[in-house]
Amino acid sequence: MVMLVRELDRTDMSGLSTQLLESILARGAIYEVGGAVRDKFMERRKVTKDHDYLVTGIPYDELTRILKKHGKADLVGKSFGVIKFTQFDGDEPVTSDFVLPRREFSTGSGHRDFKVDFDPDITVEEDLSRRDFTMNALAEELGTGKLIDPLGGQADIENGLIRIVYPESFHDDPLRMLRAIQFAARFQMEIERGTYQSICENAQLIETISPERILEELNKLLELSEKPSVGFRLMQETSLLKYVLPELEECVGVDQPGGYHKYNVFEHTMHIIDAVPPKLRLRLAALFHDINKPQAKRLVDGGATFYGHENLGSRTAVRVMHRLRYSNELIDQVALLVDRHMFTTQVSDKGMRRLMRRVGLELIFDLLDLRRADVVAQGMGGTTEDVDEFEQRIRDEIHRKPPLGLGDLAIDGRRVMELFSLQPGPEIGKILDFLMERVLDDPANNSAPILESLAKEFCETDSHKGSN
Repeated sequence: MVMLVRELDRTDMSGLSTQLLESILARGAIYEVGGAVRDKFMERRKVTKDHDYLVTGIPYDELTRILKKHGKADLVGKSFGVIKFTQFDGDEPVTSDFVLPRREFSTGSGHRDFKVDFDPDITVEEDLSRRDFTMNALAEELGTGKLIDPLGGQADIENGLIRIVYPESFHDDPLRMLRAIQFAARFQMEIERGTYQSICENAQLIETISPERILEELNKLLELSEKPSVGFRLMQETSLLKYVLPELEECVGVDQPGGYHKYNVFEHTMHIIDAVPPKLRLRLAALFHDINKPQAKRLVDGGATFYGHENLGSRTAVRVMHRLRYSNELIDQVALLVDRHMFTTQVSDKGMRRLMRRVGLELIFDLLDLRRADVVAQGMGGTTEDVDEFEQRIRDEIHRKPPLGLGDLAIDGRRVMELFSLQPGPEIGKILDFLMERVLDDPANNSAPILESLAKEFCETDSHKGSN
């Protein structure tokens, strides 16, 4: 066991009060554990709000009583020996997890069923020995400032290695395979050879993990990695990809002849997810934007075409994201970005306003960022000056405050019903949609008299068509 003694840094304690620490230390010991300790030894230090504490020597009920004297103690994790504690001493409430040392026994495949024994007399070293990777098996004793490192985690951090704590780690919880990969991408570390081999051997076990847990690791990979491609390439190399995102696996090796792309579909996707800003919906859109090119590919003289791949990709994004339990709002946003990513910048002001309406002001600039990244990821040295000019046109148009939605029209559904003695129904929406199109053609049409006149012309024409 390696123990390094250093002066205790009070700022590492997430503001735990001196009174609380003294109360705990009078009966037992308290250690900071988890990612906050790991991150202290990373070159890429960060300020974290997530702090976890391990307490030994104090039974669960007694620890609960101590915590309640200093804040709010929530016992939602009682069966796992966890207390969620909120302290109100600072500028804003701070919530941390306090846990008793425990042993875990997997009783079913995929870590779905397991038994947890928590006991205040279990040593901190034994508790650390059940964790996922050596770099996460570190503890700092808050009473003395000592670093508890029974498995060489600090050395692995210094050497940039991700290493499992024990050989059966991935069998006990297969999600750890994805966690190893997103750590490798986020922290620019390598997966230790034996750990890498274990992922290859156990890859199919990822199918036993719930979609919600997989989603969490994918989101961390996409949002927190400078280059998410590192993680997706590792997934492909270790065979995890074909179980997590088989649709993306089908893109491997699919070439794009014709002179517009330097890379095959998979490699192009890897380049674009690195090139877009680290926003979840943008990186998901980048992931799915060409995912159906293998199915849309048609060979022609001098290359290939991929007509309709954006529409197919949009539907695939919806299906896969539902499978992974993403929110409906995020699914709709990503699907829209994928569906519209082939837009052209060479359009009239009318066409530009139509694009702005269809995509919405919330997503329009994400769409432009997606296009810029797409050009870069083609690897052909293309420029994005046309996108920059198009963005300025859009910004100028927004400054003029054009009507882009039904709520911006000078008349509403109630007025349409009054004009034509109509009852609520689909006909009202049909008329409003027609008026919206006329206003997109020319914003000057957005006045009540003009819209009422246009509505009358539309209804007369529509009625005439219906009588033939």
